[in-house]
This record gives sequence, structure tokens and C-alpha cells, in this order.
Amino acid sequence: MNTSTERVSGDRGQVNKAAASGWMGSALEYYDFFVYGTAAALFFPQLFFPKGDPTVAIMTSLATYAVGFVARPFGAFFLGHWGDRHGRKSVLVFSMILMGISTACVGVLPTYEQVGAWAPALLIVLRLIQGFALGGEQPGANSMVLEHAPFGRRGFYGSFIAQGTQAGQILAAGVFLPLLHFMPQQMFYSIGWRIPFLFSVAIVILGLYVRRKVDETPEFTKELKTGQVSKAPILETFRFAWRDMLRVIGMALAYVVPATITVFGAAYAAQPAYGIGFSKELFLWIPVLGNVVAVITIPFAGSLSDRIGRRPTFVVGMICSGIATVLYLYAISIHSVPLTFIISLIAWGVVYQGYNAIVPSFWPELFPTRFRVAGNAISHNIGVVLGSFIPILLVAVAPPGSSNIPLRVGSIAFAVACLAAFAAWSARETYRVRMEDLGNKNAVPVDKLEYERIRMEAIRKAGPSQSFAEGHRRS
Repeated sequence: MNTSTERVSGDRGQVNKAAASGWMGSALEYYDFFVYGTAAALFFPQLFFPKGDPTVAIMTSLATYAVGFVARPFGAFFLGHWGDRHGRKSVLVFSMILMGISTACVGVLPTYEQVGAWAPALLIVLRLIQGFALGGEQPGANSMVLEHAPFGRRGFYGSFIAQGTQAGQILAAGVFLPLLHFMPQQMFYSIGWRIPFLFSVAIVILGLYVRRKVDETPEFTKELKTGQVSKAPILETFRFAWRDMLRVIGMALAYVVPATITVFGAAYAAQPAYGIGFSKELFLWIPVLGNVVAVITIPFAGSLSDRIGRRPTFVVGMICSGIATVLYLYAISIHSVPLTFIISLIAWGVVYQGYNAIVPSFWPELFPTRFRVAGNAISHNIGVVLGSFIPILLVAVAPPGSSNIPLRVGSIAFAVACLAAFAAWSARETYRVRMEDLGNKNAVPVDKLEYERIRMEAIRKAGPSQSFAEGHRRS
């Protein structure tokens, strides 16, 4: 029998607000991710570094991209502790403000031509601040949505955080594309590239408005009232959940796949030194169309994980993504724009979402409420840091002028994808475990028939639109 009606049905208004809040935060995070990653691959080698060896300029530019990830574990420790000690809501508001300010400041930086070595130095400082803020953003949002969501629908509601990541990338490209198309090249390299960074201020303002409407989660509120809030969530995490932390670190290495496609793929396709010759404007359209498909696909992938489980959805999506990465780079190498577009639609729009849509529910479900934000944030960001330097390694392994670049780079991405899939398969299944039992290694999942009854009840209470979507998907 159900021990808590609230955990089955949820507060529909707060569930929707929490999902919207998570969506906005992820949109800003990946708007920043894609704007900076795109600029680092396509424009920053010419703007922030001395002219000379193009390989060195590309690698150094990508290094500044990776530096932002180095700060993420520090942000994870600080903000993860804050989120488990003082609540999910306050840490999310703080991280969004800090992230937006640092992103906007990139847009007013002087270039190397103007101030010399100060330009890359200031760029690195702002990347460190961005990384610190991002260390607690998505793990905090994951916990916020998870703890508001009704039992049986955690994967579906959590997937809106993943949907925000793809929307952020679409928005970023949507800002860059008209600038590249309509601005003369000299004007773009003078002021045009700054506009996408400054635009983040508008996203922050909207995101803060949405976040301030969300109540603290029922789970944290209950712990606060009963005096069960952990005084040392980080210590408890390492003491009681180190195995699950290792699993999440392994799964987080999967970020090598999007980094390979969006960052290395952009440099490979559009940097003159590689000789492929894709225009920068054309290449920006490739991930846009894939992400448009992804926005549609993600809720279905999240809902699928509520039906068949997190592990199979994650594993299949991850392995297929590794294969698609190899094919994507091959399509670029043969200068085939149509094939590159088609594989991008399959890779980004479909198979990668089997992994991406599951992360917001699967990873925080491995930890109990007492140290959910800290456990998820620390392990998530350590894995991301390890994966963030892969694009630099890829340029070193496959510099301009080398042969078999798709095979060299793609094999590394595929190997890492298989490692992430293995880490996911070694974790326990969580989709039929009640909220109060999450993080308990000995928890007994709800019977499949009873679980399906609860899930369908939650869908009916959510309204006709979700009931129709579920019925349409099942048909």
C-alpha cells in the first residue's frame, strides 16, 4: 500500500514549477556550454591567442574551455554542501546569478590584439567562475525536480531538465547564426561575437523569476522539520555512498560524446588547418536541427525509463551514441553535408537522448535525501572534469594534417561510451523504488503491477495532455 499519497500524486502546480525551474537552469547552463564551446572552437583561436601555429591556437583555446570544468568540483563541494544543509532552492538561485554574471562578462573582454596576454588570462578567470557556479546548478535542479515529482513519473519530469540542455544549445546557435549571416566578418570579430554572451543576462532574469516561484521540496522540508538534516553531507557521502559515486563518475564520462561532436567536431569541420572547409555558419545549423528533434524526443525517453527502467535506457543510448560519433566524424571527413546532417539528427535527436534524458532522475536516485545534492554534484562534476580534457587530447591525437582522424577520435569516444555504459549497468535499478527508500541498497522495489497502477494514476492526475501523450507513445 502507498505510505504517502503526496509522493504518488504530488502537488501538480509545484511539480510543474519545479520542472520549469530545472528547464530554465539547464537552458542557461547549456546555452553557456554551447556558446563558449562554439566560440572556443570557431572564433577564440583568432581572438584571444597570438597568431602562429594553428594547432597550438586551437589546443590553447580548447584548454580554456576545459579550465571551466576544473572549477566545477570545487563548486560541487561548496554548493552541494549548501544544498543539503540549507535547501535546494537557495543554492539554485545563487548559482544562476553567478553563472549569468560570469557569462555576460566574457562578452566585454578585450581581445589579445588589444591587451595581449591579459586577454586569455581574464578569459580563464571567468571560465573558473562559470565552472564554480555550474558545479551545483544541474545536480541541485535534479534533486529539486526529483523530490517534487510523483512516484512513477520521476523519469518523465526529470527529463525536462535534459530538454532544457538541448533548448539552450538551440538558443545559442539561434543567436550566433543571424550574426554570422548578416554581419560583415570584420564587424563580427569586433563586436558580433560578444552579443551571445551578453544575451545570457535576459535568460538569467527570466530564470530567476521562475525559480523564486518554486517551494522548497517536500523531502528536504520534512528533514528540516524533524531535525534530520545532515550536518556533514559531504562526509556522509564519502562514507556511505562511495561506490555509487564511482558509478556516477564513470557514467559522467559520457559527456565525452557531446564534447567530441560539438567542440572537436566544430574545430575539425570548420578550422582552416584541418582542410575540411565547412563554413562556420553551416556547421552551426547541424547541431540545431539535431537538438530540435531532441527536444521532442527527450520526454518520451524519460517516460520510457519510467516503464522499463533507467539502466537499459541509459546503456543502449550510450553505446549507440558512441557508434554515432564515429559515423558523424566520418561524414565530416568525406565532406558530405547531407550525411553529416542525417547522422546528427540520429545521434543528437534520438540515440543520445537515451542517456541524456535519464541522467536527471537516475543519478540523484542513487543517493538518499540527506546528501543527495552533494553526492550527485561531486561525483557528476569529477566525471565531467575527467571528460572535459578529452577534446584537447583529441586534437593532440589527431592534429591538422594527420590521417584517419574519424577512426582515431571516434574510437576514443566509443571506448569511453562503453565505459559509461558499464558503470550504468553496475548500478542498481531505481525506477520502482519509493522516494523514502532511495539510496538504500537493500530497498525492495514496488511490485511491477502495483507500480504500473501508481504510474498510470499519476498520469491521469497530471491531466489529459500527458495521458494522450502516453497513450500515443504506447500505441
